[in-house]
Amino acid sequence: MRSSQSRICGIAILVLLVSGGAGCTLISKVRAKNELNEAAKAYKEGHFEQAEQHAKRALDLDPTNKTAPIFIARIVHQQYKPGVDQPDNVQKARDAIEAYKRVLETDPENDEAFKAVSVLYSAVKDEENLRAWITKRATDSTKTDAKRAEAYAILAGKDWDCSFKITEQPEVKVTAAEGKVNYQKPQAPKDFEMIQRCVTRGLEEAETAIKFDSNNESAWAYKTNLLIEAAKIAKMNNDANNAAQYERQAQVAQQRATALANERRKKEEAAEAAQSPTP
Repeated sequence: MRSSQSRICGIAILVLLVSGGAGCTLISKVRAKNELNEAAKAYKEGHFEQAEQHAKRALDLDPTNKTAPIFIARIVHQQYKPGVDQPDNVQKARDAIEAYKRVLETDPENDEAFKAVSVLYSAVKDEENLRAWITKRATDSTKTDAKRAEAYAILAGKDWDCSFKITEQPEVKVTAAEGKVNYQKPQAPKDFEMIQRCVTRGLEEAETAIKFDSNNESAWAYKTNLLIEAAKIAKMNNDANNAAQYERQAQVAQQRATALANERRKKEEAAEAAQSPTP
């Protein structure tokens, strides 16, 4: 009899302990939600530091909360002032980058966080980390082909920009009296080496993007521009045949880019028409 009563008492105590723990967890979740509400209110009022404190307290109260980390990242991001190169402001951008990366640790498909990191690296002119960040997405076999294509297209665009900034300099782009444009090698050999390297790599990236998604409009557009850059390099080398060949390839790529752009616009117009009320 006593043994039976002891077992009953033991079970009762265990139930109380479990239900007590569940109650504490529930209370923490409720308090965390309240902190997030306060964070949102402070954010709307422009009190960003106060908002950040509330969001961090929410995460402390409920580490499993999926909203708190993105709240924290957005709030820190909002405190960064683009174009201001003061050390404390740049550090705020880097703090936001790390906050977005923590979001991606638990939510790898969060595109907002991925794009925000890219934007912030670009804003603080950290090209090395920006390229590494986008390359990581491009080479990640767990991502969809469309996302990898998008990343490769971005890399191709950066390599096009690398070349274009040099080839459009007045001492490189030479316009004759009759209006004919020609190109000559940059005075600094390192600049000529750079445009060759950027164009070669950029074309490879554009082709890879197209391999993953043949309908990626940006990839075809950057392929067009990079082929034009390749033609410029051929002209610098007095190689008219190769220059003409690259220009023909650029025309073909441009036709594909234009066709995709037209298809996209038609879809957008159809979507807008579908949403518009019938008279």
